[in-house]
Amino acid sequence: MTVHERRSGGRRSKAGRSGGGIPQLPWQRVTNPYPPMQLLNEEQMDKLHRTSMRILSELGIQVMGEKVMQIFEAAGAIVDRSASTVRIDEGIVAEAVRRAPSSFTITSRNPSKEIRIGGNDLVFGLVAGPPNVHDRVNGRRQGNLADYENFIRLAHHFNAIHIIGNQVVAPMELPPNNRHLDTYRANLTLSDLSFHCSAIGRGRAMDSINMTAIARGTTVDAMRASPGVTTIISVNSPRLFDEAMAEGLIAMAEHGQPVTITPFTLMGAMTPVTLAAALAQQNAEALFGVTLTQLINPGTPVMYGAFTSNVDMRSGAPAFGTPENAKANIVAGQLARRYGLPYRTSNANASNVVDLQAAYETEMATWGAVLGGANLIYHAAGWLEGGLTASYEKLILDVEILQNMMEFLRPLPFEEDDLGFEAIKAVPTGGHFFGSDHTMARYETAFYRPMLSDWQNYGSWQEGGGHDALERATQLWQQALRDYQEPVLDPAVREELDAYVANRKQEIGWGEP
Repeated sequence: MTVHERRSGGRRSKAGRSGGGIPQLPWQRVTNPYPPMQLLNEEQMDKLHRTSMRILSELGIQVMGEKVMQIFEAAGAIVDRSASTVRIDEGIVAEAVRRAPSSFTITSRNPSKEIRIGGNDLVFGLVAGPPNVHDRVNGRRQGNLADYENFIRLAHHFNAIHIIGNQVVAPMELPPNNRHLDTYRANLTLSDLSFHCSAIGRGRAMDSINMTAIARGTTVDAMRASPGVTTIISVNSPRLFDEAMAEGLIAMAEHGQPVTITPFTLMGAMTPVTLAAALAQQNAEALFGVTLTQLINPGTPVMYGAFTSNVDMRSGAPAFGTPENAKANIVAGQLARRYGLPYRTSNANASNVVDLQAAYETEMATWGAVLGGANLIYHAAGWLEGGLTASYEKLILDVEILQNMMEFLRPLPFEEDDLGFEAIKAVPTGGHFFGSDHTMARYETAFYRPMLSDWQNYGSWQEGGGHDALERATQLWQQALRDYQEPVLDPAVREELDAYVANRKQEIGWGEP
């Protein structure tokens, strides 16, 4: 079903209509029915492409690992082992892009929450990777497993979040070499959503595949035809491909699990200061990773990832939600469509607190992503402080933004009764439509009902306590955790997951997997 087809008896979930829970939209497949914005013309796009091909063929990408060099060398690339550099021509890239699918699906342990990546589908993901966590009750602190588990509960509770990111917050109290096992287990027991795994090394990737197969009651081989887990492969811009990330990519591709190749390109730091140059470099780095996936296993699901923004030229600090960031989100979508690849981007902000800056930067970046035809908006809920903090209140703000976007993307009903001629005829000039039959038949579902915004007049708002949006956000995440219901999981499956985690921790010990 599309966003317009699955309405669960109306515009709101049952909890929202009854008043017994937080009003929210039902779980649904979100689609973007509008044509993507074209910021660059065909000639400019050709220039970008040619420059990217020159970067790949004349300058190359440095790779940290013999295995990757061997794979490219076998495909006809020029490998300089003294500099650990791989140069590939346009023919190799074109063949790889031809083999990559234009869309794919990811199935969680709850098949009804399968997500589709590609075309005009739009998926929203939970924040991933911060070492810190914050809320107004307990303040800013190091990431820990208890907060990690709370974020997974919130992701499961709020229908606007479709997929879990890779470690929404790092549980810093756990051993770094095996804490991924605890986070995977939380993902699979506290939620029934699919998730991004860590691809730092082969072991972490394989653990995610094995544990997802257990949770789904299937086999690793069967998951080749029905992917259940995905990952982000980050390129160390400028032009460096990390060995651990490469090993993770290889493991995922060998087993047919989707990967996203995402260069982290900040103009003025990791790329030249101009947006055109940053996009050319981003494109080259992304296509290098896309090519690698297809050389390993033709047909591997792969996404074109983009994370291009600028730095503050006075301090060197990353900036997000800027006009340049929004433009980059749009042009990256044009590039992804040029190569027939699904497109991942983000709606990040650089604010240190949940404030006006956090709101307008996130909104700006979200519009850039949607106008650019994004298929996955990563870090869509909970990102704060330039990615250094996962925020409870920011998650609530973001869910409101995402739900607003979902409603914006819903096509206008345009049947004869929607045009309302008879309703207009029935109300005398100078009258009102508050009590008209047309209004009364739609009063519950006519408009989007916010969960965070307060539309009372000033007097009523004061009488209700005068709580601002930040205070209301605190109340909402606390209520969501109270209302949370853990998804049912067969006890035998839970036991098998626990046994897998215990065995792997024993195997890993204190060394790297």
